[in-house]
Amino acid sequence: MANIKSSKKDIRRTTRRAARNVATKSRLKTMSKKADKSPADARGYISALEKAVKTNVVHKNKVARMKSKLAKQAQKK
Repeated sequence: MANIKSSKKDIRRTTRRAARNVATKSRLKTMSKKADKSPADARGYISALEKAVKTNVVHKNKVARMKSKLAKQAQKK
């Protein structure tokens, strides 16, 4: 355990951020499964991906790859 006050604060901050990142990634996984089924869900999924990039939860190239994959699937239907 840290003794320095700022280190203790850093630990609390890191814990909160990690929990938020896990929740965001979990939500994205759920949304990706729903996006395969309907175009309306796909739009919401893309929006959530862009927000995840903005907050540095997911890398921008990964999101570009996911969006491209989704567009290809939509074109097949």
